[in-house]
Amino acid sequence: MSLPIRCGTAGWSYPHWNAVVYPKPKPRAFHPVEYLSEYFDTLEINSTFYRPVRPEISRLWASLVSANPQFRFTAKLAHRFTHERELHASEIGVFKDGLWPLWKAGRLGCLLMQFPWSFRYTEENREFFIRLRRTFHEFPLVAEMRHQSWMRGEALGTFIDYRVGFCNIDQPQFEKAMPPTAYLTSGIGYVRLLGRTGSNGTGAGLDDRATARNDYFYSKPELAEWAGRVQRVSAHADAVYVVTSNDAAGKSVVNALQMQTLLGTRAASAPAELLRRHRAALAGFHGPVSAQETLFAVA
Repeated sequence: MSLPIRCGTAGWSYPHWNAVVYPKPKPRAFHPVEYLSEYFDTLEINSTFYRPVRPEISRLWASLVSANPQFRFTAKLAHRFTHERELHASEIGVFKDGLWPLWKAGRLGCLLMQFPWSFRYTEENREFFIRLRRTFHEFPLVAEMRHQSWMRGEALGTFIDYRVGFCNIDQPQFEKAMPPTAYLTSGIGYVRLLGRTGSNGTGAGLDDRATARNDYFYSKPELAEWAGRVQRVSAHADAVYVVTSNDAAGKSVVNALQMQTLLGTRAASAPAELLRRHRAALAGFHGPVSAQETLFAVA
């Protein structure tokens, strides 16, 4: 049986993770996906937000996580579709083709439609939301809304009617920002921790990494608050994904590891480099353990 809650990070291709999260020197044939799948049961694919993945890369990723039967990727829908609203058949086909190998291998949990703060609940935006759902009907979909107007009853009803998961987010709080929630609108629960400092996508920028919030470090009490929400969501979900995106200095990795122990989904194991750099935050954690040990939940 699959574990109902999977924790992990948003992305993995960060140069600033070298010698912080990843070992230095790196072993021969080292790959970050394979390495992180020893510690986590999910990773969110960021690159698909900017460009489609090639099918051969998807096949490679699926092979790299073969030692962890619980592992599932999630992937962001391209900003061409969500932000620019360009739904050309050729681009849609290329995007889907890149993900089919992961889907057919049973390694893709869902697609995340990430919308900007400016995407408020209106009749026009509701219709576009439905159009996107129909366009990518082959995949389970989750939507991240940053404007609080999507908390209205009729907006949540649209999520439920079209079987789209609601992405519960932690973000900087400003005027009409989506507050912390614990909604479940489909069989898939989703939580993203974005950090609490800096701006929050109210401008035209697309790159989350450009803002100060990715340098935010969640405290244990803050994570415990979210662990409670995750548990409420998981009570009726088929699967739950918890993703941290505060990648600066490997903080997203530390917070995801901490969240796993709070939820009891993984043993308290961490990469050796992180243990040296974050001794206080990872107190009680130990170094790498055998692959078999990490596949089972903590009692």
